[in-house]
Amino acid sequence: MKIFVAALDEGSLAGASRRTGRSPAAVSRAIASLEAHVGVPLLHRTTRSIKLSEAGERYAAASRRVIAELEQADRDAAGERSVPRGTLTITSTLYTGIEILRPIVDAFIDEYPTVHVRMQLLERPVNLIDEGIDVALRITHLADSTLIAKPVGEVRRILIASPRYLATHPRINDIGDLARHAIITTDHMGLDSWSFPAVDAASLPRSVSFAPRMVVNSIHAALGSVVDGHGIGRVLSYHAAALLEADALRIVLPDAEPKPIPVHLVSPQGRLSVPKVRAFVDFALPRLRAAFARLRV
Repeated sequence: MKIFVAALDEGSLAGASRRTGRSPAAVSRAIASLEAHVGVPLLHRTTRSIKLSEAGERYAAASRRVIAELEQADRDAAGERSVPRGTLTITSTLYTGIEILRPIVDAFIDEYPTVHVRMQLLERPVNLIDEGIDVALRITHLADSTLIAKPVGEVRRILIASPRYLATHPRINDIGDLARHAIITTDHMGLDSWSFPAVDAASLPRSVSFAPRMVVNSIHAALGSVVDGHGIGRVLSYHAAALLEADALRIVLPDAEPKPIPVHLVSPQGRLSVPKVRAFVDFALPRLRAAFARLRV
């Protein structure tokens, strides 16, 4: 099971070989033996990659749970409940991971040399249990009650434009005016429309449709184009905090903003009892709260 999960984490049998210290042939034999044991193929193999079968997806989730329980049993038997050690798996979005989480992780591994960290920076929904994640930094309204959530702060969805763009284009008085402007958007903010809250309790939520001048899957790239005066963008407030402070960007239609989005550090039920997870949460939480407070606009 551990070799099987290592192959999934590394994305190849060769990666599993490096991670487990076994030969490629031994890794192949181990997975073939596992498939023979369960009676169904778990992986679809090519020369360069592996992909889970439908049965493999279910078996991978179960394997991660079994391995986590075995590791906890080992720690309990050895009397090492208070010693953080092993590999800690953390996830967040790309921008947040690079700009906010990575410096905290660097400081954490300096403080805890017996803990190794695996950071997965992903722009997609992640099932923490199925993918073996110990801790996630999530900027969203949480719906999964099986997660243990520690509040970090909150962020806003803001419209931004450069002073040059605003000086050379028609004034924006209402969200309806946005349809006549150049729009720079990102995949997760909406490809052809943006939603806004109702004006009052008696009205309905509003939206504006547009044909974007540019759609980009990088916050850094979107911010760069907006700063250079190529259009109006929509980002989370912490993305643009430094640029707003430097007056390279300005907020557009602040009264039309949706309600703030909460930020949480989350972990699957029971993982906080694992020393490495508890140590990271205790270490990261005050630093994350300070970081998001500093980036509040």
